[in-house]
Order: sequence, then C-alpha cells, then structure tokens
Amino acid sequence: MKLKVYLFGIAKEIFGKRSVEIVVDDISQLTVTELKSILEKQKPALKEIGTYLIAANNDYAVNGYVLRENDEIAVIPPVSGG
Repeated sequence: MKLKVYLFGIAKEIFGKRSVEIVVDDISQLTVTELKSILEKQKPALKEIGTYLIAANNDYAVNGYVLRENDEIAVIPPVSGG
C-alpha cells in the first residue's frame, strides 16, 4: 500500500520536496508513531526539529491513530513567530 505524505516548512526542506510516498505491506495497522519512525529513518534530521505533528484529513492525529490508505497526510513542523 502507498501513502502520500505532504511536507511543510522545515520538513519540506529536509526532504527536498513537497511530498513523499511511503510504501508499507499492511497499512491496516500503521499508526502515526510508526509513520514518524519510517520518516525519521529516511531522514534522521527530522528528529532534530523536535516536536512535529502529523495531520490526517485536515485534523491533527494522535500517535495511536491508525492511518488509512486514502487519508490525506501531512507533516506539520513547529511554528514560531510573532
């Protein structure tokens, strides 16, 4: 199964593109925590940005959320400013 993950902010810079495709054997058990682990293995610099969130279908997803193949998934890095 394939998941398309959209990247924003520093995550986009780390990967050097706007989105990545993640291929997994069985998406029926893929949680947000596991997705973060996959992304961090591909690009260890992602760990260095500290906390970042995963959004699924325009809502922030908790770490135990089980992703589905048709979910619209995004990496949301921390935002600062005034």
